[in-house]
Amino acid sequence: MNLQKNPFTQAIQSGEKQIGLWITLASNFTAEVVAPCGYDWVVIDCEHSPNEIPSVIGQLQAFANTGTTAIVRPDWNDPVKVKRLLDVGAPGLLFPMVQNADEARAAVAATRYPPRGVRGVSGLTRANKFGRITDYFAKIEDETTVIVQVETREALANALEIGAVEGVSGVFFGPGDIAADLGYLGKPLAPEVWEAIWPVARALMAAGIPVGTLVADAEFAAQLLNDGFTFVACGSDSGLLAKASDALLAKVKSDLK
Repeated sequence: MNLQKNPFTQAIQSGEKQIGLWITLASNFTAEVVAPCGYDWVVIDCEHSPNEIPSVIGQLQAFANTGTTAIVRPDWNDPVKVKRLLDVGAPGLLFPMVQNADEARAAVAATRYPPRGVRGVSGLTRANKFGRITDYFAKIEDETTVIVQVETREALANALEIGAVEGVSGVFFGPGDIAADLGYLGKPLAPEVWEAIWPVARALMAAGIPVGTLVADAEFAAQLLNDGFTFVACGSDSGLLAKASDALLAKVKSDLK
């Protein structure tokens, strides 16, 4: 049995636009509700959601038989956590709060086996179908998506060096944290935030480095993709549930006599 291609890795390398969604509810059941929608990619979040390895496994299983690539965001670049997420089959990782090229190199190293990295070796994992994928060790490095997040002014200044690190698949802008660092806490769509992001994004694009982000605005998400972003998440499962619940209740109340 051979290792399957990672469609998300292949897509962003070739510049294909990828529409995503954040998965935050830490439930395989709710992930299964989203899985048939047809998003190109999702992020199963461990940084700001109560996910642990067992819940991540269940959500990976929910997306396994769809065309959606389920990237996992660890809560930090902890090589032990990264090793465990890769062993349970995460096809890619989104590393939060990468500040410079050295931290980007450390993120890549956590996903690589020695001598190119520090990932521990196990021959029987969910990722290699418990030893059945015979070319796993030879091919997994090429298929694993490694995305690094820039989320501060310091990271923006270092973004070109971060994106140029060998093994980095793409650079992801975190507008929420960038906004906070710029003094616009809670205003990720403020014009001043995007005035800081856009010059860096264009420089990365010009260097051939795929760029992505998360924005909770469908029109703005489409605009970013039309303007050169390669992978953009346009909302979250929890946000969709909250807004739909509020709208439904408000509608019923408005129709009461």
